[in-house]
Amino acid sequence: MQIPPMSIQILSPEVVDQIAAGEVVERPAHLVKELVENSIDAGASRVHVEFFDGGRIVKVIDNGKGMAPEDLPKALERFATSKISKTDDLWSLRTFGFRGEALASIAAVSKLTLTSRRSGDEQAHQLISEYGRKKDIDKVGGSQGTTILIENLFDNTPARLKFLKSDSAENTAIKTTLKAMALSHFDVEFRIQENGKLVSFWPACKNRKDRVEQILEIKPLFEGEAVRENVRAYAVFADPHNVAKTAKNIWLFAQNRWIQDRSLQAAVNEAYRNLLMHGEYPIAAVWVETDPDCVDVNIHPTKSQVKFQDPSLAFRAVAGALRSTLEQAPWIVRGAENGTPAVAPAAVTPSMPAMPQQNLSFQDKSLDVTQFQKKEFNFPKSLSPSSLQQPQTTYQALAEAASSREGFAPAGTASVAPEAPMGYWSSLEVLGQANLTYIVTQSREKIVFVDQHAAHERVVFEKLMTAWKGGKIDVQEFLFPLAIDMSPEKVEALLAMGKEMERLGVHIEALGPGTVGVKAAPLMIKESSLSAVLDKMATEIVDQGGSYSLERTVGDICATMACHSVVRAGQSLSLDQMKNLLRDMDLFPLSSFCPHGRPVSVEYPFYKLEKDFGRIV
Repeated sequence: MQIPPMSIQILSPEVVDQIAAGEVVERPAHLVKELVENSIDAGASRVHVEFFDGGRIVKVIDNGKGMAPEDLPKALERFATSKISKTDDLWSLRTFGFRGEALASIAAVSKLTLTSRRSGDEQAHQLISEYGRKKDIDKVGGSQGTTILIENLFDNTPARLKFLKSDSAENTAIKTTLKAMALSHFDVEFRIQENGKLVSFWPACKNRKDRVEQILEIKPLFEGEAVRENVRAYAVFADPHNVAKTAKNIWLFAQNRWIQDRSLQAAVNEAYRNLLMHGEYPIAAVWVETDPDCVDVNIHPTKSQVKFQDPSLAFRAVAGALRSTLEQAPWIVRGAENGTPAVAPAAVTPSMPAMPQQNLSFQDKSLDVTQFQKKEFNFPKSLSPSSLQQPQTTYQALAEAASSREGFAPAGTASVAPEAPMGYWSSLEVLGQANLTYIVTQSREKIVFVDQHAAHERVVFEKLMTAWKGGKIDVQEFLFPLAIDMSPEKVEALLAMGKEMERLGVHIEALGPGTVGVKAAPLMIKESSLSAVLDKMATEIVDQGGSYSLERTVGDICATMACHSVVRAGQSLSLDQMKNLLRDMDLFPLSSFCPHGRPVSVEYPFYKLEKDFGRIV
């Protein structure tokens, strides 16, 4: 059937408004975000939000500067705004709203009541709009600020109404949006009511860290910041003991706008590399700031996405802000009582597990060396520390050197560890070994069980990574360069990182616009996997900058090597070996976790034991 041609027609204002409403107000949560942003732009220090029936009824009250009576009808017109006046203003925005579409779009699909009063006005003024049809302005009572009531949302667009999720799901989306808005504005008081019940009250705070702790209800949280050229990132985050099962607790803000950005989310995950287990996600709030003309916030109708002029700078700044603090392990603090270190408590302390009597094998200073040797447990022969500095040292030898550090030698071998300032782990008193797997220690406040395999694995991993980062890495040179085809953009990205890649042991040259030649590569990377490694690395250099891909690959290999080069569960250790392992752990701040993110220790406070034994109530 032939469809007759249609003449071009200009859409009516009603259709245009409903199309715009579908872009700007996809669901009630977007409506709430637009209204609260208007309140913030108006200088409000208090914002009160009520919502009912999954957001089909919403009321936002603020104490901002209010609007003049003659401006009320203008506020409901499309492309009417006080935020910008010319094109250049889009590149120097200091407000959250700027398009002049939100209120007009909302008014087109609801009954909207707008009430506002300025400071100095005798009374407030009110304008009612029913699905875009405005009534006369009335004088009413009201305090300074603006109140917007939205009712019967989407009643005139039944098709859109059908696409809304359940009331519970829409309410959750609204609360998530308000949580983000409160995180980004620590100096504003937020009061939230759901179906007439107060569900959240967040008084204004002094700084971002206080607000994050207030809203996420996690203490302590830690701070970090980093600058990469003209991009600055600031982060507030939980330690790796406090994790989430999804990525929903990674809160991202660009120019203080709440955004969704996979690249920045990947940067947060990158910072926690080798600290979290599979299926665990960080808890963090991250702010990225740059010059206004270096970021485009006008790429999505809901303003939930931005585009950076140089995304790699933003990625590296975010990863650096978190990693710089994480590598210091700030959750290990010094006790005020006696100056000895103590680990900051995790969110949940597990209950004392029941341990079968027959599996207990505590050992003390009277260790029977003959019985120990019957376990057929032997460490690799000791290598001198200087071997770690030799370029030709193999990684197997490095692993052996790491696991046979001076002082961490087989039973019966006399060795004295060098004197060093006592750290957290070496300050613990060793009581013995449980189930030939856990080193049992104590401090004044608690018993600490240390997983000997996980602990030694982290020590060896860190030593291998240190040798690699220091350029002491074995390199294999190829008789003829290995040709790897990839896009010209990726080839250019790799060549631009040439010097950094040489430090990583990868020597390359251009063989053509779409081909890179590998002259030498680390021995630890199989020749057959070089193509995949370099292609992934080039992709991430283009998208994120830096050499994160290769470092992750090397890290995975070092973790595997460490896992196969250290003490195992079920192997007996002498008292000296246990003490020396703890001393080794103090050399590396991240010794609280194995390279795969598993916790190295579990703590049981004495007060819990006393409570379990009925000594205290």
